[in-house]
Amino acid sequence: MNRRLFLLSVPGALAGCMRSRTKRLNVMNWGDYIGATTIRDFEREFQVKVRYGTYDNNEELFGKVMGGNSGWDVVFPTQNRVDPMRQLGLLAPLDHTRLPSLNNLFPRFQKPLWDSSLDWCVPYMWTTSGIAYNARLYHAAPESWKDLWDERARGKLTMLDDVDDVFGAALAKLGYPYNSANPDHLRHAQREIVAQKPLVRAYISTEARDQMVAGDVLIAQTFATTAQLAIDGNADVVYRHPKDPFAVYCDCGVILRESTRTELAHEFLNYTLRPDVSAGIAQTIRTATPNQKAFELLSATARANATLYPPAEVLDRAEWPLPLPPEIVRLRDRLWTEVKAG
Repeated sequence: MNRRLFLLSVPGALAGCMRSRTKRLNVMNWGDYIGATTIRDFEREFQVKVRYGTYDNNEELFGKVMGGNSGWDVVFPTQNRVDPMRQLGLLAPLDHTRLPSLNNLFPRFQKPLWDSSLDWCVPYMWTTSGIAYNARLYHAAPESWKDLWDERARGKLTMLDDVDDVFGAALAKLGYPYNSANPDHLRHAQREIVAQKPLVRAYISTEARDQMVAGDVLIAQTFATTAQLAIDGNADVVYRHPKDPFAVYCDCGVILRESTRTELAHEFLNYTLRPDVSAGIAQTIRTATPNQKAFELLSATARANATLYPPAEVLDRAEWPLPLPPEIVRLRDRLWTEVKAG
């Protein structure tokens, strides 16, 4: 090779080598569910490049990782999907020696129902399902799930595009457990959902925020996080937890068994447990942190926000949806498909 050409080629070759040695981590999370600088700050501190992707629901997440060769390292399923993922062999066990910040969690999140020793997941953020409404334009304040079956809600109502919560509301309206696994209960709930369908403007999730801010939707089954964002945009919007049972959810960070970067993946999960990081994420996306040390960093106004942090007497009515038997999941999914196709 010509000496001049060789010398000219060296910087590019060195740059290529440097790029190839850069640590990488692939993280996939719910859409709009991270702080504005969380990823950038992690990259800078740990000298790593993060490939960050998003999904809209747990079913989409499952579809992307089910084959075990997805290329992702860290993902964030909801708590009732953690054990099914473990049973399918999709998750790597956690090494607590690499997660010293687990002690920052509230005690109830250090030993949760779905993973009592946190062997497989790290609580990330939590929320509830309830009813948001426009207090100025809607005719009355809703008190229970049955108010979503009020004829006066026709065309002004949205329901979540989520089988867990639409069936949960119908089941609770009928006096059944929110997370019932009884086939007869589910069929009864389907009849209620079919009867409600003419009233429903759409089955949507995060999109309800903008429609409530604009006043196009006056009442909605929604998550507290979405409701809070709508409240931020329109002071007439109010969020209520029904007097019936309602759901409380925790999205959790897990490491996929296929990952070849488990040490760095643990670093990322431990990073999300830092008080300042967790508080920053919660403030940015307007949701609740399970991290006690992070909660203590929030303003007094934020800590007293009953939309995101309902008082104990309200949370006593909440149910943590846990995994259902596979045959019940298949039945409920079929009944839901029939509703939406009908």
